[in-house]
Amino acid sequence: MDRRTFITKAGVAASGAAAASVTLAAPALAQANPEIRWRLTSSFPNTLDTIYGGAQVLSKAVSAMTDGKFTIDVFPAGELVPGLQALDAVQNGTVEAAHTVAYYYVGKDPTFAIPSAIPFGLNARQQNAWLYHGGGNELINEFLGNYSIVAMPGGNTGTQMGGWFRNEVNSLEDLKGLKMRIAGLAGRVMQPLGVVPQQLAGGDIYPALERGTIDATEWVGPYDDEKLGFYQVAKFYYYPAFWEAGPSVHFMFGKEKYEGLPEAYKAVLDSAAKVANINMLAQYDVNNMKAIRSLVGKGVQLRPLPRDVLDAAYDQAQKLYDGLSAENAEWKKMYEPWKIFRSQSYEWFRVAEYTNDSYAYAQQAAGK
Repeated sequence: MDRRTFITKAGVAASGAAAASVTLAAPALAQANPEIRWRLTSSFPNTLDTIYGGAQVLSKAVSAMTDGKFTIDVFPAGELVPGLQALDAVQNGTVEAAHTVAYYYVGKDPTFAIPSAIPFGLNARQQNAWLYHGGGNELINEFLGNYSIVAMPGGNTGTQMGGWFRNEVNSLEDLKGLKMRIAGLAGRVMQPLGVVPQQLAGGDIYPALERGTIDATEWVGPYDDEKLGFYQVAKFYYYPAFWEAGPSVHFMFGKEKYEGLPEAYKAVLDSAAKVANINMLAQYDVNNMKAIRSLVGKGVQLRPLPRDVLDAAYDQAQKLYDGLSAENAEWKKMYEPWKIFRSQSYEWFRVAEYTNDSYAYAQQAAGK
């Protein structure tokens, strides 16, 4: 047999062996990756396509990456459980997963606010940096272990708006007795300023505002707020939401169910959650810039929050955080390293980001 014939036959034999190995490996692969079906309850109505859609993005990605062997059925708020009971549904095993915002559960422990957003906190980029590479995810899951839950970031709205008010706010005095739907620790910051905080799920806000049960509400931003119709019953739209500079939405999984997954499926969940996280922020940045123009065209009046409101809120926030650190060990364990990260991140952003005012430069270059 000459050399060329030998190489050709060897190549054919190798190809055949490779094909055989693939054929033989297929049943083992199927056994290693079983068919699993989960249910996920969202804290959001399906009418809010961007924030509710984050769970759909996860579901589609997980199914695609596992050839349909791992499926997650998504249910909007209220279909299985009320929106603000999503975490409880995971904890008690009613569902395997939830898509929710951690600060909805500050009634259980104020520490739940830090994973999502606290007043005068991190913007979306800083938030993702802290979560993924600044130790945030590790601290959060250590805390959530007390509730038998594992969480992954699953979206971010970007900096939110300060909210809708039926009447104009010209000073701190105008907050006295004002009933406002406001989530997380922001209510505890605003309460000493005279606000009467209310906790309502997204679908319950409009009727409460329309009936006058509340005088003001914060929600997310122009795109979602326009969909919910707040401009029809409150014309003053304030900015910014100093309490939510870059709030994270989280996927929460039952710890036992999560730990029982094949390692490949855990990796799929991690990748799919990251896709949902970055996709949501990008969608909001596009949708909000269009919606704000639409709202102004409908007669909405944009207003900045008065300086004395911001100053008083900042002082109150620091008092609250110091008090919680003194009395709540779980809060202190997460807040203290978060605070260091925030300080160092602010230093960097002041040098590189906040001083890069590309818009002002472009306007100047254009002679405007």
